[in-house]
Amino acid sequence: MSPNNKTKTLLREASHQVIAGGSAGLVEICLMHPLDVVKTRFQLQRGTSDPNSYRSLGHCFSTIFRNEGVFGFYKGILPPILAETPKRAVKFLTFEQYKKALSFTSMSPGLALSVAGLGSGLTEALVVNPFEVVKVSLQANRDSFKEQPSTFGQARQIIQEDGFGLRGLNKGLTSTLGRHGVFNMIYFGFYFNVKDAIPASQDPRLEFLRKFAIGLTSGTISSCVNIPFDVAKSRIQGPQPVPGEIKYRSCFQSMALVYHEEGYLALYKGLVPKIMRLGPGGAVMLLVYEYVSGWLQKHW
Repeated sequence: MSPNNKTKTLLREASHQVIAGGSAGLVEICLMHPLDVVKTRFQLQRGTSDPNSYRSLGHCFSTIFRNEGVFGFYKGILPPILAETPKRAVKFLTFEQYKKALSFTSMSPGLALSVAGLGSGLTEALVVNPFEVVKVSLQANRDSFKEQPSTFGQARQIIQEDGFGLRGLNKGLTSTLGRHGVFNMIYFGFYFNVKDAIPASQDPRLEFLRKFAIGLTSGTISSCVNIPFDVAKSRIQGPQPVPGEIKYRSCFQSMALVYHEEGYLALYKGLVPKIMRLGPGGAVMLLVYEYVSGWLQKHW
C-alpha cells in the first residue's frame, strides 16, 4: 500500500471512530441526563444535617419537578452536549489507538484492553473536565430553571472569579482523571473480554440482547468501582459549605474528609441514579458505537 493510500485509510478509520463515538455519546446524554442531575444532587448533600437533604430517590425526583419544573432535570445539559462529540470521539478514538499500539507489546490481549481503556479514560478526562465544572455548578443550583444563569454566563463567572486553573475551570481534575480512568479501564476491559468469551448469536435480536446485557453489566460494575472519585469530584467542583472557604481541595483529601465526617457509605452517594444512568447508558453507548461504526464501514 502506498503512503498516500495508507494515510487515507488511517484518516477514514479515525473519522469512523469520531462519528460513531460522537453519535453514541449524544444519544446516551439525551436519554440519561436527568439521572445525572439527581446523582449530583445526592453527592452534594453533606449528611442529614443538610437542610435541603433529599430523603429518597423518589423525594428527589418529586422535589425537583415541583420546585424547578421538568426542565430542572435538564440543568447543565448544554456543557455535556457541547463536550459529548469531542469527549466520546476522544474516548473511542484513543481506545482504538491505544489498543492498536499495545498489540505490539508482550501484554496479554485481555490486559491490553483494560490498559487501553485506562489510557482512553485519562485522555477523555483532560478534554471533559472544564465542561464538568460548569455542569456541576449549574446542577447544584436549586432555583427554578427560568431563574438559573445560562451555561455561558456560568462559565464566564467561573473564569472571572477563579481563572482557568485548578481553582477555576479545571478544578477537580485529579478526581476526574480517577473517575474516567477507572471507569473506562473496567468498562472496555470487561465488555470486550466477556463479549469475546460468550459466543455470538445468529439471531439479530438475540445478538442485540447479548451485547446489551454485557454492556449493562460493564457499565454497572464500572459505576460501582469508580463512584468515590465521582463523589470527590462533585464536592470539589460544587459549592463549598462555607462561601469563600475551600473545604474540599483535592481528590483523596476530599474522600478522606467525607469518610471521616459522614462515614464509609457517603462515598457511595448517588450510586443508585448513577447505576440507573450508566448501566443502560453504558450499554446504549457501546451498541450505538458498534452499529454506527459497522454501518460506516459498509457504506462509507
